[in-house]
Amino acid sequence: MTHGAGGQITDVHESAEHGGTVGDDLAENGTRRRRLLPWKHRRDLTPAQLRRRQVLTRGTLAVGLVCVGTVGWSVGQALTYPGKDSVLARLAEWSRDHRLGVVVDKLEDLEYQLDPPQVGGTLPPDALDRMKATTAAAAVHQSEVPLREPMEPVVSPGLPGEGVWRAVADSHGLPIVQATYVRPDSEHTSYQAAIAWISAKHSRFQLHPGFREPGGTFSVPPTIPPDHRTGLVATWNGGFRVTDGGSNGGFYLNGRTAGELRSGAASEVFYRDGSIAIGVWGRDVSMTPDVVGVRQCLELMVDGGSVVPDIGNDAKWGVTDQSKMYVERSGVGVTASGDIIMVVGQALTARTLADLMQRAGAVRAMPLDMNRAWPSFMAYDGSRDPANPTPTNLLDFENPADRYYVKATRDFVAVYGR
Repeated sequence: MTHGAGGQITDVHESAEHGGTVGDDLAENGTRRRRLLPWKHRRDLTPAQLRRRQVLTRGTLAVGLVCVGTVGWSVGQALTYPGKDSVLARLAEWSRDHRLGVVVDKLEDLEYQLDPPQVGGTLPPDALDRMKATTAAAAVHQSEVPLREPMEPVVSPGLPGEGVWRAVADSHGLPIVQATYVRPDSEHTSYQAAIAWISAKHSRFQLHPGFREPGGTFSVPPTIPPDHRTGLVATWNGGFRVTDGGSNGGFYLNGRTAGELRSGAASEVFYRDGSIAIGVWGRDVSMTPDVVGVRQCLELMVDGGSVVPDIGNDAKWGVTDQSKMYVERSGVGVTASGDIIMVVGQALTARTLADLMQRAGAVRAMPLDMNRAWPSFMAYDGSRDPANPTPTNLLDFENPADRYYVKATRDFVAVYGR
């Protein structure tokens, strides 16, 4: 016998008969007492009970191994699929694909809290050199496509070259892609934003799917193959994911739709003649026989030439609170004359992204994506090899400049000279 709870006496043999088993333990007075375990010891099992335990143990182990193996195989697939995404980007995508997006968001929030962007300071030497490099990369002494007038810097006084446009890609000797660099706000002065301008009249725009986002099968490849590179002058990234609802909109390309095209959504619209429009779906743009592609993402940040009044509404621009984080972001807009403005920045909020697009001349503009893995704008130089132009990142993010020369996981836009 032994003392049970409340001083009651328990017969250990009786307990063992009811499914428990007996173990030894040392009492405070030095004498050995008996304790109950939640399972029987092997020596107390009948042959039939022992066989059942072995089957249960092996079955549980097998199920555990299958689960671990399945997860391991799935993660392994994510780490080895084609493309140039980083390991962290692949793991984050895998997590979002398996309904762990909330966990990813929380980890991103924690990372931001532990390592917020620097306040104050100056641009690093390579960024200063990039800002000063205003020598045109193409002939610009002509009137058809002149260099744009300098953009007033956000931070005063401006640095040498800040806000000054330079040619970064040309077509038939015309600087149809121009860019400039500015510091995005008066507090984060050690970071840069790049602003690109594209002449719509002299360009042709093509929407490409990613092989994982939006997924599915499309007639356009998820890359720019070698036989489609002649005349390439620029590329930029797509928007938030369609498959998990992050974009709050859909994707359409050559008769196939992923997600659902939403009325009121900010939309890039691509036409059969190679032109592009940006606006509100159902108000500025809609489905017509000439539309070959639509990429939607959230809502307009700039409308009617002004930043929208509710730009401070966190719920409109992604995960709550992340719209106020100073992180890598991108956005695209259109000027009154139909030219394209594209912004990528190293430390932008939703508001500062919208401000830059509006300052650069956008009358309507929309957000695209955020965080190091996704924003990008590349210009292409075909002077050495027109069939295989050399790509250059306007700003260095996580992915290399040739990210779209291999299979891309997410959708993107390619621009060609006419």
